[in-house]
Amino acid sequence: MTSRAAAYLGKDLLGLDELTREQILAILDTAEPFKEISERPIKKVPVLRGKTIVNAFFENSTRTRISFEFAEKRLSADTVNFAAGGSSVSKGETLVDTARNLEAMRIDMVVIRHPSSGAARFLGQRIASNVVNAGDGKHEHPTQALLDMLTIRDHLGRLDGVRVCIVGDILHSRVARSNIWGLLKVGAEVGVCGPATLLPPEVRELGVTVFQRIEEAIEWADALNILRLQLERMQGGFVPSLREYNRIFGVTQARLESAPRDLLILHPGPMNRGVEIDSAVADGPHSVILEQVTNGVAVRMAVLYLLAGGEPEKAEAAKGGHP
Repeated sequence: MTSRAAAYLGKDLLGLDELTREQILAILDTAEPFKEISERPIKKVPVLRGKTIVNAFFENSTRTRISFEFAEKRLSADTVNFAAGGSSVSKGETLVDTARNLEAMRIDMVVIRHPSSGAARFLGQRIASNVVNAGDGKHEHPTQALLDMLTIRDHLGRLDGVRVCIVGDILHSRVARSNIWGLLKVGAEVGVCGPATLLPPEVRELGVTVFQRIEEAIEWADALNILRLQLERMQGGFVPSLREYNRIFGVTQARLESAPRDLLILHPGPMNRGVEIDSAVADGPHSVILEQVTNGVAVRMAVLYLLAGGEPEKAEAAKGGHP
């Protein structure tokens, strides 16, 4: 790691709670020139040639893993995908044992997704390689929040003063936490809306506005970030039924038609159509869900580039070469 890299992000990207406004904006600004690489006939630049990155996914997530893999390959890094199923982890090997064995192979970075909150920090404190948090338990999912912010800024031209309401299962969502911390730091106003059973008791202490009705949230917001209702967690009686959730909190076309302004519609995916979002909204003119996917690759390219010692102001030049 270079001292210049440390000036921007430090050794690891563990979450947005610990980043400054300037660091968050540097990542977003760095992602902008990398977007164009995905539109080229040859979708590669030699920025990370010779670097080896391990994608260590201890939890299933096809979308996030593929997005990171695209980002790594477009920067010309060598990538290795490591899945917990079928590995020594399932035989009782600890996270640290696994990491040290990987590092003994002279890797440069680890992208980790893990069901335990704090796993990314735990790993980063014990290995010299850069660590990127791709989601840890209920804690954070920083690159998802960054791509959400980039998408909002692309459409509204700013983040400062923008009103973003996060709708749905806030209680279990690492995406919600990263978005709240990140958006507040860059000057946005943040609201949350969902059943009381799916809101953390301390959520108001984070500095957000709490809406009990989706109609109020729609009237207030410039953008809705609609979270997946995590069906695997709903057995605990958090909501009476999926139909009841859709009736009270579902984002429908009829509800959007009453909005005082055109709203941006975001969703981190995968979607439960007909539950938290109707198909007419997900596929409608104000949906930027597919743009989120595109921006996810660019944001992850920016994070890897900065952790490897790249400078935000030189990202435009860095994208210029072909391997």
